[in-house]
Amino acid sequence: MESTRVNKRIRAFRKLRGLTQLQLAEMTNLSITIIGEIERGNRAADAQVVERIAHALRISVNELVGEG
Repeated sequence: MESTRVNKRIRAFRKLRGLTQLQLAEMTNLSITIIGEIERGNRAADAQVVERIAHALRISVNELVGEG
């Protein structure tokens, strides 16, 4: 899984859902700093974080990471 691509997909799906970084942070119980760092590619999202974000965005992990 290429981290940069996942970061861009997280941002794209978040915007598609009309969510701010703060709203996504609250939905995933992560800090806004972590969400911002992930989206900018300054921090890798581990599998657990990807699952939490996918759940909050109402999509599958495979859809979020661009597989399947």
